[in-house]
Amino acid sequence: MDTRFLGIPELTETPSVAVVVDVMRAYTVAAWAFARGAEKIVLAESLDDALALKARRPDWVALKDGAPAPGFDAVNSPGLLRSAYLGGRTVIQKTTAGTVGALAVKEASLVLCAGFVVAEATAGLLRQHGCDDVTFVVTGEDGRAEEDLACAQYIAGRVTGAGADATAFVRRAAESRAATELTEGVREGAHRDDVALCLEVDRFPFAMVAALEDSLMTLRPRGASASTGGTSA
Repeated sequence: MDTRFLGIPELTETPSVAVVVDVMRAYTVAAWAFARGAEKIVLAESLDDALALKARRPDWVALKDGAPAPGFDAVNSPGLLRSAYLGGRTVIQKTTAGTVGALAVKEASLVLCAGFVVAEATAGLLRQHGCDDVTFVVTGEDGRAEEDLACAQYIAGRVTGAGADATAFVRRAAESRAATELTEGVREGAHRDDVALCLEVDRFPFAMVAALEDSLMTLRPRGASASTGGTSA
């Protein structure tokens, strides 16, 4: 399998297959949302777009990065979201990097969104599709986020059967700038368990596929039942 690891600014053309990685915290949060019963996640272009969607569909659950804000129901924290009940709900998600990365490759034939929590399921779906040319979008820090690069490299290794031991990759993520900022409380809207939850490997047995639905980039679980692992805090 030919692989590329690119930051969002480096995406000069639409890849055929893209795996968008945001470990801390967008796609860990997305996986938890599905585990807590969400039907789908709409990835919003901007905060204003998220609020506009919420205004049209007040039954949808809107979440964002950072501190709580008027109009939003939740923040982008797995530690805070894991106790929510989202049975059958649609979630609107807008984050600094993760959702931006997925929207940047929305014309790709296959878009997967991933973190460590869905690593093997993501690798399995790539194997199932027989993908031989995959672009991994390292969303954080313009492609320099160590936690996202480590996860992307780990998933790539799992596709080919190499690098099955996650230990070194998880250690890199645990020592990343994002992990440090979350641990030290630099980032708002965080829970003390966020880093640990983001570093859980294969917590969930499903992959997450994003595709355009009625002009909205929409994320859905693919694979085993998404209502697995959603225990309360």
